[in-house]
Amino acid sequence: MEKLAVTIAGEITLSKDPGGSMKKWREIFGISQIELAEHLRVSSSTISDYEGGRRKSPGIGVISRFVNALIEIDMQRGGKVVKQLMKDFEPGEEAFDIHEFYGAMKATEFAKKIKATCIANQARLKETFIYGYTLIDSLKVIIEVPVHEYMHLFGRTPERALIFQKVVNGRSPMIAIKIGRFSTDMKPAVVVLHGPNDPNKVDSIAIKIAESERIPLLVCNTPINEIKQALKGFEI
Repeated sequence: MEKLAVTIAGEITLSKDPGGSMKKWREIFGISQIELAEHLRVSSSTISDYEGGRRKSPGIGVISRFVNALIEIDMQRGGKVVKQLMKDFEPGEEAFDIHEFYGAMKATEFAKKIKATCIANQARLKETFIYGYTLIDSLKVIIEVPVHEYMHLFGRTPERALIFQKVVNGRSPMIAIKIGRFSTDMKPAVVVLHGPNDPNKVDSIAIKIAESERIPLLVCNTPINEIKQALKGFEI
């Protein structure tokens, strides 16, 4: 757990936008400004000022108290977020490649940057924010990764986009997400099917699963190296 705290504190300290990074982590832990302020015994406006950049960059003492407070509050709730984040320190699978953002990105902006088309839950896409993305080799994940280890796909938070590569019609990835929900109780904020040239040929079952799970479903065939380059400036 100490390694987790050091990692979060280090990211905030080295961030181009420390306040934005603080806000990102508070939201990942699902803690309100008021709850955090009460735990730290400061005013909620103090938290707001740090996150909004209206106070000078926080020193290491402030950051340390901030990070410890997030972890302590989560542990009082059962430690669900801490347990998920700790998975980030376990060996990764070759079947997927995790990328984290230094702040929140609107899902609509994400879709625009990777030149994707939304084919399900477009209204929800407009109100969704993501904090990273995971590139997934669809066949390797489905064949080689046990369902109970699907949580590794989510990196530090499920509020991210899962980009399934080598997709033909999209049914298998969406079924994998549906099944994974029973094991991990987690779902991504956005799913991208990378490969189909014609959005109209995506399997109807894949679309129905996305709609039932209320997950915005995107289709994209932009080369992976171009996707990485387009998103590189937002990464930690």
